[in-house]
Amino acid sequence: MILTDERWRELLHTRATNPGAVRQAYATRKRRPRLLSDAGTLFLVAADHPARGALKVGEDPLAMADRRGLLERLLVALANPAVDGVLGTPDVVEELLLLGALHDKVVFGSMNRGGLDGADWEIDDRFTGYDARTLVDCGLDGGKMLLRLVDSDPGTVPTLQACADAVTELAAYGLAAMVEPLPYARSEGKLVLRSDPVSLARAVTVASGLGTTSAHTWLKLPPTDSAAVLGATTLPVVVLGGAPSGDPDAGLASWGRTLRHDVVRGLVVGRSLLYPPSGDVAGAVEAAAKVLEAAK
Repeated sequence: MILTDERWRELLHTRATNPGAVRQAYATRKRRPRLLSDAGTLFLVAADHPARGALKVGEDPLAMADRRGLLERLLVALANPAVDGVLGTPDVVEELLLLGALHDKVVFGSMNRGGLDGADWEIDDRFTGYDARTLVDCGLDGGKMLLRLVDSDPGTVPTLQACADAVTELAAYGLAAMVEPLPYARSEGKLVLRSDPVSLARAVTVASGLGTTSAHTWLKLPPTDSAAVLGATTLPVVVLGGAPSGDPDAGLASWGRTLRHDVVRGLVVGRSLLYPPSGDVAGAVEAAAKVLEAAK
């Protein structure tokens, strides 16, 4: 599916003249009956970064601000049959719906994007996107929330509470709650991910206990070689991709090692696949799909 000039102009025209088309697109989307693929895996492309003001990829501070470019890359990724669907904020999801790209795909709505990238209040990550009731009404498959844990920042507390409430609400509707627990520390005023096994395992246990039930909770975690981290939960885990690195092969290898653990079910990757150093989105997606297939 290619985003031609004609299709782009049609999308802009619809946005300006027919807002009701969005509700119609939600209502008529063909849903697939289950989250997991026939192979028992889940492979989503993430595109919720812009709503948090996280636009930089590599040396380009505005890479993800180019909406047509982002949509073109998403269409390429979604065209690969190994990609089960997308994770995005309402604006991106609705544009893909209007382009007819989400039939028979899994769609997770991003819920909290208020912790703007680089803001003083970044850890107090308010829910500014989808809520549980809207996810149900729109016929989506689940909600995703970011939970950054910083022991020295009291902004962690309201985010913890909000995520717990969202887990409870999503479970009440029978929808999956994808929690991304990431332990951070402040160093010289900047947030730095704590990727050591002790910090990651602690984050896993905190996220696993959120809400009144864990029956519908999934975890989204960085790749890790630590059995202690992945052995800290029975909940299904998906591996996040993070920012593109200068060594895509090393990234693929780290995903592959994590994917081999029994608790890990798949990949949820955004910038690493949509903005690969080679510029070949289709090739990056295919390489990730092969790593997932080989691991399972």
